[in-house]
Amino acid sequence: MSAESIKITLPDGTVKEFAKGSSAMDVALSISEGLARNVLAAEVNGELRDANRPIEADAALKLLTWTNDEGKATFWHSSAHLMAEALEALYPGTKFGIGPSIEHGFYYDVDFGENQEFDHSHLEKIEAKMLELARQKNEYKRSEVSKTDAIAYFKEKDDEYKLDLLEGLEDGSITFYQQGNFTDLCRGPHIPNTGFIKAAKVLSIAGAYWRGDENNKQLTRLYGITFPKQKELTEYLHMLEEAKKRDHRKLGQELELFTFSQKVGMGLPLWLPKGAKLRERLETFMRKAQVKAGYDPVITPHIGHKNLYVTSGHYEKYGADSFQAIKTPNEGEEFLLKPMNCPHHCEIYKSKPRSYKELPVRLAEFGTVYRYEQSGELHGLTRVRGFTQDDAHIFCTEDQVKEEFIKVIDLVLYVFESLGFENFTAQISLRDPENKQKYIGTDEAWHKAESAIIEAAAEKNLTTVTELGEAAFYGPKLDFMVKDALGRKWQLGTIQVDYNLPERFELEYTGADNQKHRPVMIHRAPFGSLERFVAVLIEHCAGEFPLWLTPDQVAILPISEKYADYAQELYKMLQAEDITGFVDHRDEKIGRKIRDAEVKKIPLMLIVGEKERDNNEVAVRRHGQGDVGTMSIESFVDFFAKEKAKSLNIQ
Repeated sequence: MSAESIKITLPDGTVKEFAKGSSAMDVALSISEGLARNVLAAEVNGELRDANRPIEADAALKLLTWTNDEGKATFWHSSAHLMAEALEALYPGTKFGIGPSIEHGFYYDVDFGENQEFDHSHLEKIEAKMLELARQKNEYKRSEVSKTDAIAYFKEKDDEYKLDLLEGLEDGSITFYQQGNFTDLCRGPHIPNTGFIKAAKVLSIAGAYWRGDENNKQLTRLYGITFPKQKELTEYLHMLEEAKKRDHRKLGQELELFTFSQKVGMGLPLWLPKGAKLRERLETFMRKAQVKAGYDPVITPHIGHKNLYVTSGHYEKYGADSFQAIKTPNEGEEFLLKPMNCPHHCEIYKSKPRSYKELPVRLAEFGTVYRYEQSGELHGLTRVRGFTQDDAHIFCTEDQVKEEFIKVIDLVLYVFESLGFENFTAQISLRDPENKQKYIGTDEAWHKAESAIIEAAAEKNLTTVTELGEAAFYGPKLDFMVKDALGRKWQLGTIQVDYNLPERFELEYTGADNQKHRPVMIHRAPFGSLERFVAVLIEHCAGEFPLWLTPDQVAILPISEKYADYAQELYKMLQAEDITGFVDHRDEKIGRKIRDAEVKKIPLMLIVGEKERDNNEVAVRRHGQGDVGTMSIESFVDFFAKEKAKSLNIQ
């Protein structure tokens, strides 16, 4: 190997030799031209970089394309710059805040100035300009700029937002990116050129305070999305339309599951009778699974003394974002609405001496907790201020950690399988090794906890991704990222290993050596929170719940009032068989009753008239499918039992 050569190690372990200063794109071209045409950016020794940027030393290289999340993020961030270029061309004098990529697409916060009127009617014009500029295939050019020159550039443009951003940057770390006639302050990376962008849509407009501070000026936030193929944009827009139909806030109201009240308070859901029934069924399902898995139920209060959360560390980490303390008549005495259940469970564990023979101790609770989320972040049931977790905490020995962790994984998989969530990834969330001050606990404890999670996930053959910096402040975790029927990703279910709270609460057990030892604590919540889980479930199944879970499983539809008594008698018989529903006594034609039951997504409709009454029968109709046939009441009960078992998705 010459002094002017470098070694490039690819993800499969292949090592290739290149001239010093070669780029990731050069490496891609050496493999195939087809690959090179699809490379958007690169990861060089873990750092995201432009594909055309020279590599000066030996490096591990990962080529990023549209199939990688990092590739998509680079594509969308580059598209934000393209949209900014279009805006500057169409609306001279526009000033720019920040323009990051987000999970789906990107946004840019802009200030159009006092004299520019801007509304939704302008969006198509912006899209057309973006595509016109994209076709120019302008290169995204990176340049390193001194802080003095950067300040001078944005002073000349009179852009106070970029000048504000520059204040927090150190000289020597500042870079500009230019494509076409647009230059932006940015650390990158970017795609090679604008020609990769073939389809663009500006999705919506919102207001956003500069730096999120309501004391600052409100800017216009434009959300957009782009794709390398028009077909993908068409499919995405179709998915958005489907998502609107499935929106849990819309369906929750139509199906009478939950509501919100300004008088009760923002972010505090009220469960209506049908929603309460659905929620109770989920709880019953989980309670049965937990009893079978060896959990003991506990109940803890909705508040706790402030010192409880000072001990746990929650007050230091979340105190500023929690509801304010509840003061009592006793001077200096303060309570908090509980933000977590775990400190209470630590105190239950500590309520009596423990022996290694008792471990593991598994405590489970459907515990309601409270977090003061900002009003702008509240969103239906997915982001609320009061929510109930299917929380449990396992106290075990170090030798039991992996076995217990695997048992919890099995429970999570059982839940997902039962409810039809088939597409998911397990995210191993670890501590950020470069920013350890964010976390509590020793390096040794963190190493043990992280190793246990990694080994357990491997033994269960889970599809995993690893994210540094995503751990809880007290320990690493395994988060289950579920894709719904529309391919959207949701975080449902979490398992966390914790060596730190047992230390803070001085938890102990007597070992076989008759000495005192610290237990290890595992936090787990397969649903995550009932509110969020129900929201995702509504959108996943478009409000058509499996039969076992549906609040109203049957609608009894008498053809006329003459058969009301038989319908009521039938209703009582089905209630005795634990089949829930209602009788539609309205003075409406049977066609209207059927249509309304279909709209309410009632799984089974039982139509009763003279023939059914005289023969003790029901005419059965299935939602979305039509007539099943006429059967005796006993036969229907058997039919229902089989359909209910089938709907659990586990035979």
